[in-house]
Amino acid sequence: MQIADRLQTIKPSLTLTINSQALSLRDQGVHVLSLAVGEPDFPTPPHVCAAAKKAIDENFCRYTAVPGIPELRQAAGNYFERVHGVSVPKESIIIGQGGKHCIYNFFQTFLNPADEVLIPAPYWLSYPDMVQLAGGVPVFVKAGTENAFKVTPEMLEKKCTPKTKLLIMNSPSNPTGAVYSREEMEAILDWALDRGLFILSDEIYEQLVFPPATTTSAIHAFAKHPDQVAVVNGLSKSFAMTGWRVGFLAAHSDLIKKISSMQGHSTSNICSISQKAALAALEGPLDCVETMRKAFQKRRDAGLAIIETWKDAICPKPDGAFYLFVDVHAYYGETVHNSTELCSYLLDKAHVALIPGAAFGDDNCIRFSYAVADEVLEEALEKVGSALRDLKR
Repeated sequence: MQIADRLQTIKPSLTLTINSQALSLRDQGVHVLSLAVGEPDFPTPPHVCAAAKKAIDENFCRYTAVPGIPELRQAAGNYFERVHGVSVPKESIIIGQGGKHCIYNFFQTFLNPADEVLIPAPYWLSYPDMVQLAGGVPVFVKAGTENAFKVTPEMLEKKCTPKTKLLIMNSPSNPTGAVYSREEMEAILDWALDRGLFILSDEIYEQLVFPPATTTSAIHAFAKHPDQVAVVNGLSKSFAMTGWRVGFLAAHSDLIKKISSMQGHSTSNICSISQKAALAALEGPLDCVETMRKAFQKRRDAGLAIIETWKDAICPKPDGAFYLFVDVHAYYGETVHNSTELCSYLLDKAHVALIPGAAFGDDNCIRFSYAVADEVLEEALEKVGSALRDLKR
C-alpha cells in the first residue's frame, strides 16, 4: 500500500501510550484521575445553546458561504474592536473548524517548501507537524524555567536565517500558561517586522488571563501591517465550546481569499448551526467568560500551592490558560529517565493521567491541566506528590 512521503515526517502522538494505559486501567476497574485534557469542564453558556436550538428550529441547515456567514465574520471582526479597540472588516476574517483548522489552512496557504518557521518552545504540540505537512521547516527557540518559558528578540535572532519566513507566537501559551507583557510582545513584534518576517499570533486563550497580568494581542500590529501579521482566535476555550468547532482568523483580505479558496476544496463551510451559536457568543455578554476565568485562577493558585510542596519540582507561575507546566527532571534517575516514562510511572503508581513535556518540546517537564473540578485537582496533585516522593527515597 502506498503512503504519501510527507506523512513520514509525522510522529505518533506521545500521548497515545499514556491514553492506552489509562484506558486499560479503567477497564480493570481502577479509578483514574485525568489532568491531561485541555478542555474547560464548564457547560457551554445557555444563551449560546439557545441560539443553536433556534437555528435548528428555523431549519438553518443548508450550506453557507465557505468563509462563514457574513454576520458571523463581522461579529468576529467586531470582537477585536470590542476587546482591543481595533476594527477589522469582515473581508479580513475567515471562520474555520476551530482555531486548529485556521492555523492548518494558514500554513498550507502561506508556506513554500523549505521555508523556515520560528517556533518558541515549549510549543503547542501540533505546530511542528502542521508546518512540516505544508513543506516548511520548524525551527525551535527554547525558553526554559529560567526565562519563565518566554523567548526574547535576542533568542529569536540567533535562530533566524535567510530562509526564515514566519514566527509563531502563542500567548497565553499552551502548555506553559505564560503570558507576554505588552512590552515583551511589542519588542518581539517589532523585531520580526523589521526582519521582514510574517507573524502568526495564536490567541485562543486570550480571555483566560489572570490579574495583574493583562491580555496582549498582535491585532494592533495587524492594523498597521496587515501584510505581515495574522491573528487566530476562537471560542473553544473562552466559551467552553470545544465540540462546536469554531475558530476565526484575521488576516489580509487577499490572504483570506486564498485560504477560502483552499477551504472550499476541503471542508467548505463549517457547521451552520455552530455558526449561529458562535454569533450569539461573540455578540452576547462576557460575564460567563469572567466566571470561568475566576474559577481557573482559583484552581491555578490551589495547584501551585500543592506543587510548591514538592521539593524538587519547579513551576513558573502561569498568568493565563489552564495549565501548569512543571519541571520534574530532578526526579529522573534509575526508575524513570524522561517525561514519557515519568507519566507512565505516575499513571501506574498514582493513577493520574498527565501529558509528557516531550510532546511540547521540553522533556524536562510534564503538563497538568487544571480544567477540572477543584476536588479532582487537589486529589490528583496530592497523589502525584506522594508518588514523586517515593521516587526520591
